[in-house]
Amino acid sequence: MHTNNSIDWSGVKAVVFDVDGTLYNQSKLRKHMLLALLSHYLPRPWQLGDMLLLSRFRAERERRAGQGCPGLESAQYNWCAENGGYKPDKVRQVVEQWMYRFPLRYIAGCVYPGTAAFFEALRAKSIRIGIYSDYPALEKLTAMGLQADVIVSSTDPEVDFLKPDPRGLRLVAERLGLKASECLFIGDRQELDGACAEAAGMPYLILQKGPDAMHFYPNLSKQLNLIQHTKLASHESEFLTS
Repeated sequence: MHTNNSIDWSGVKAVVFDVDGTLYNQSKLRKHMLLALLSHYLPRPWQLGDMLLLSRFRAERERRAGQGCPGLESAQYNWCAENGGYKPDKVRQVVEQWMYRFPLRYIAGCVYPGTAAFFEALRAKSIRIGIYSDYPALEKLTAMGLQADVIVSSTDPEVDFLKPDPRGLRLVAERLGLKASECLFIGDRQELDGACAEAAGMPYLILQKGPDAMHFYPNLSKQLNLIQHTKLASHESEFLTS
């Protein structure tokens, strides 16, 4: 794992990002969602089982970290249904409403400071941007006002494996036309994102939670800008002494 100060940016041709907890403050979003869920379900106590369903869905996926199967996108709903006594269609309906669609209204307000500026700094240096998430990411990126060159999810048919299995991360590098060693992966969980990057042979950074997370992307942008200014100063010096 790299630290912010140990990155050799001259060798980085792409930065690949995890999404949940990496581009936005997941704890902050979950507070919004808890209030929303309580506001919806407390007046409807006969539907409170939906909250248990959501918890079980997450638990079943976490329990199968690194595993995969053909048709993973559908299988994840079946895992929850089989172990919780639900119908798969019901699981899909509740998960899509409360985990995929409803959070989009809050996510822009939870983006870590400096994230968009760092994306812009990468573009300015012609460093490509990739996304690799265990969950679908396109709508989240759109809600955050961010764009990437390549977006891959663990549930894509070409992957069908959850982190830390590395095949999704390798697919991102392949679609970018790069070697894994030419990319930098940024995630927030060592046991998933870090292990995934190590298995793929990709350098990586782990965003640490807490107050330091607020400075993570501004510090990376400063590094990129400093490199650019240093190169310009070096060229000017060579011109003046030639």
